[in-house]
Amino acid sequence: MKHLIFLTDEGYTFQPNSDSFDPDVENLQVIGFGYGKNEKEAFENFISTSDYLKETGFDNVWAFELKSDISLSSFSLKECFSKENSSK
Repeated sequence: MKHLIFLTDEGYTFQPNSDSFDPDVENLQVIGFGYGKNEKEAFENFISTSDYLKETGFDNVWAFELKSDISLSSFSLKECFSKENSSK
């Protein structure tokens, strides 16, 4: 059984505390996750439990296989850059 993540490049992202009307960051957005014996089956399984997507404007979606269990790591950009600046 394959575990897939579904992503799109449609939509926009703004950085925190942004006053701009224009998006600040180009990125991919996670649409969801699915399981199946192949990509098509995983997508169909995901869609069958995601009726809310009918109400969105998303259309183009890519599937990427996740090779192992999902693990979450969190990093702070501000902390990383402050360390970098203090070492100069």
